Parts: sequence; structure tokens; C-alpha cells
Amino acid sequence: MSDDTAGTIAGFDLTVQDANGVRDFYADVVGWKPEPLSMGDYDDYMMLAQDGNPVAGICHARSGNADLPPQWIVYVAVDDLPASLARVVEKGGEVVRQPTGPGPGGFALIKDPAGAVLALIQNSRTG
Repeated sequence: MSDDTAGTIAGFDLTVQDANGVRDFYADVVGWKPEPLSMGDYDDYMMLAQDGNPVAGICHARSGNADLPPQWIVYVAVDDLPASLARVVEKGGEVVRQPTGPGPGGFALIKDPAGAVLALIQNSRTG
């Protein structure tokens, strides 16, 4: 989940109301080990594979994440988030959620012309 080369999948997150219950579900079903990630007054979770490598995130639907849909969201790295969002609209897609912030790690949710949701995230090489 750490490669953020443009065009590559940079990560997967699931944002839900009951992050602790869903965390335990995936730990039991697929064997992921949860690693707490402090969000201040609560923890989200980086889910680790058996070898200790991060494979996904499970997050609480709180604060800035409260409006995210309860589905697995794939994050694809881009070199220029504003330019990519402009192309989304030009090509018949929709920006569902505006960028969370400028620079590396800022992301936006889009829908492609078929209605599929994806997140575009500004990579750290060009942000």
C-alpha cells in the first residue's frame, strides 16, 4: 500500500460506522492483523497481512470520513490531482467529493461514466 507512482493502486480503505466490528470480521475471516492508527480521540486500523505488510485500512465513518460510502474504496495515485479531476468531468465522469486537501495525500472521490466509485490521490512525488 505504499507505492504511489502515478497510475498505480496506492491503497484500499473501508469506512464504516462499526470499524471495530468490521476490523474483527476481517481479522477472523482473512487473517489480517489490525494495527491501530491514531486519529486523535479514536483509532482507525491499518490491516496487515500475515507477513506484516499493510494491505488495507478500516476506518470509522467520523469527521472528514463521515460521508464516505460503506464500500471498499480503491485509491489510485495521480501526478496532478486538479488536472485529473478536470479530465474526469471532461470525459463524462463526476467528482463526488472534492479533494480533502492540497499536496501529497489529498484525495477526491470520483464516479466514472458507468457509475463506479474510485478515489484519486495526489502522489508524494509531485504534490
